[in-house]
Amino acid sequence: MTSKLTLPMRLIVLPLLVLGGLLVPASAQETDQVTVDTATERIIKRGLRYLARYQSPNGAWLGRNEKERHYPIAMTSYALMAFQAAGHLPGEGEYGKAVSLGVDYLLNSVSPEGLIGDRNNGQYMYFHGISTITLAELYGQTSNPSIRPKLERMVKIIVSSQNQDGGWRYKPTATDADVSVTVLQVVALRAAKSGGLKVPQATIDDAVAYVRSCYNEGKGGFSYQPGSGAGFARTAAAIYSLQVCGHYDDPLVKAGSKYLFDNFGEQQRWFTYGNFYAAPAQYMIGGETWRKWYYKIRDVIVSKVHNDGDASLWFENTSVGPTYETAINVMILAMPYQYIPLYQR
Repeated sequence: MTSKLTLPMRLIVLPLLVLGGLLVPASAQETDQVTVDTATERIIKRGLRYLARYQSPNGAWLGRNEKERHYPIAMTSYALMAFQAAGHLPGEGEYGKAVSLGVDYLLNSVSPEGLIGDRNNGQYMYFHGISTITLAELYGQTSNPSIRPKLERMVKIIVSSQNQDGGWRYKPTATDADVSVTVLQVVALRAAKSGGLKVPQATIDDAVAYVRSCYNEGKGGFSYQPGSGAGFARTAAAIYSLQVCGHYDDPLVKAGSKYLFDNFGEQQRWFTYGNFYAAPAQYMIGGETWRKWYYKIRDVIVSKVHNDGDASLWFENTSVGPTYETAINVMILAMPYQYIPLYQR
């Protein structure tokens, strides 16, 4: 892909090898020899071509169906992360202009107080979380001064919206929490902190405590809320959030990793969403765990690809839509490139 970015990315990522005061375990730093083969690289390029083709003139990805059209902030954020995962940064390379336009769209959507997107949408904090992750990762890669002021306000919204349980829900004023929304905020805070922004340690500690409270000991996985049933996507999200906060050797992470292997089930409804977290979580573990997972999920993703002329896309009936699914699948396939800071050990 864009090999000219490799050296700068390695320099940026070096400080991220220590997170939360804990060293990444040696086993996770070992070379696991997971690579992107020629056929997969071709699919990644075709997937990016599909995403670039349907970007709007204002920089947003407005979606390819009715579902996606309700979520332009989220669709744009996922699409930008796909380009990041393949090494494309604002103003650089084949898709530099597309990435720049997408970043501008997100920044222009941030309100003076730091909220982003449609406040009347019932899933507000979900979209706020994923867009904060995207901008924090881009800031970590580029140190673009235009990103930081608005990113700081977005982070303050997350911190102030944490409830008494230590988690978050779909609206900033919610009094309860769930693991899916909470994990997005945790990862966003971790990305922002790694980029040099101030994040209260107590906020992260309370969030980690909430995530841990969602563990279902009987099933070995994590639940949507404390006391409910375990599931694939929520387990993937939970263990990844623990990892990015430095809890690499936590027994719950190891139990969750096993749960993911035992409940892989590619036909399940939230398979794409689950692997948005499961792939980086298994990557953090590294070694044979990551090698087995990457080739397993790669084969599933490749088997489901559709062609659109000289481009490629994914769309399953149970998913949100082709923009969403294509972006996430490109991210997963491109993970061995190790461009995104949060996808580093």
